[in-house]
Amino acid sequence: MDFIRKFEELPKWAKVILILCAGIVPAAIRINRYFETKNEDTLIVGVLCVVPMAGLVIQIIDTISELTDNKIKFVM
Repeated sequence: MDFIRKFEELPKWAKVILILCAGIVPAAIRINRYFETKNEDTLIVGVLCVVPMAGLVIQIIDTISELTDNKIKFVM
């Protein structure tokens, strides 16, 4: 989708800031990706991103993934 493509085109530092400061961004990316791939695990993790403690853990995983591989890869 257009949202995912625009997010992936951002510089690494901007993506890390968005992941850490706006927890809804990883959730929106995963939910949009679900509609592309129909992978139910992606949808479940996308919904869990909104839950406070689970979302924090997923944000940390996404930040590490973004810093090392320049892409969110956890359950995508």
